[in-house]
Amino acid sequence: MKGWQFTKTHEPLQLVEQEDPKAAPGRVVIDTKAVGLCHSDVGSLEDEGWMTLMDAPVIMGHENAGVISEVGEGVTDFKVGDRVAICPTGPSRTAPGYAYDGGFGTKIHAPAEDLVRVPDELSMEMAASATDAGMTSYSALFNVGQAKPGMNIALIGIGGLGQFALQAAVAKGIKNIYAADVSEKARELAKEIGAAEVVSDIKDLADKDLDLIVDYAGFGVTTSDALEVVKPGGTVVLVGMGKLETTINTTSFITGAKRLLANVGGTPQDIADIYELMAAGKLNPKLTKIKFKDIPEGIEKLKAGEVQGRLVAVYEGDE
Repeated sequence: MKGWQFTKTHEPLQLVEQEDPKAAPGRVVIDTKAVGLCHSDVGSLEDEGWMTLMDAPVIMGHENAGVISEVGEGVTDFKVGDRVAICPTGPSRTAPGYAYDGGFGTKIHAPAEDLVRVPDELSMEMAASATDAGMTSYSALFNVGQAKPGMNIALIGIGGLGQFALQAAVAKGIKNIYAADVSEKARELAKEIGAAEVVSDIKDLADKDLDLIVDYAGFGVTTSDALEVVKPGGTVVLVGMGKLETTINTTSFITGAKRLLANVGGTPQDIADIYELMAAGKLNPKLTKIKFKDIPEGIEKLKAGEVQGRLVAVYEGDE
């Protein structure tokens, strides 16, 4: 098998070849068909804080979908040939691309308990994109943020994650859903999806009496500004890790009895819920497809802010 391996921060990914994995008890081997590229991949390569999460050297890639090629002892719920995706925050508490070799490689040795079946009507690139971008955005908005129709809600960052959340909110009948993004293309996408109002800065929504703000960007100032803007008693959910720290105004935070919550990932059921919306045609994220060989270049484009929607590498058998 081949894979793009992470060694340490500030070092480029290395293309490696290694022996194909063999299915251990409770695990399966998956032939990778698609893998999403995430801003956290950029962070892993740029910010030393990520080293605490990486069992380096490791082949990166945590948004994965593929076909099972081998099943280990004790695995009864899945068989060879099944189309599956991996929940990166599933029951095993181990994430591909961090704790073990992930989908930037042509094969993945994954715990069976973290798998989610991919409906036949979904493409592999759609399935892969839902495993983090879809799952995380959905969980942050509906599980942690408790979003419901009738609430005034704003989303910061209509990129790989935010577009999923916005589409899901619209699909679930939330009318007062607003969006903020510094990118003009992202703002255009938010308008297309159906946001009630789109701005470049969350502070421009200070008059909307916002019950909930979900920060899918997490660039420090986005979080501190969200806490200033959300109404007294309101909630900010932090998801993005564009920067690994923020500074908040504790006076307005405390006197306003505001809440700052965190969301990391979600569950296999969250992914299944996203697949249901996708299969019903209610959620159709904007994806940009690349090839396996272009993964390092794709990460650089993410870093430069040149990608709209979600970037997904699709494997065609010639890797």
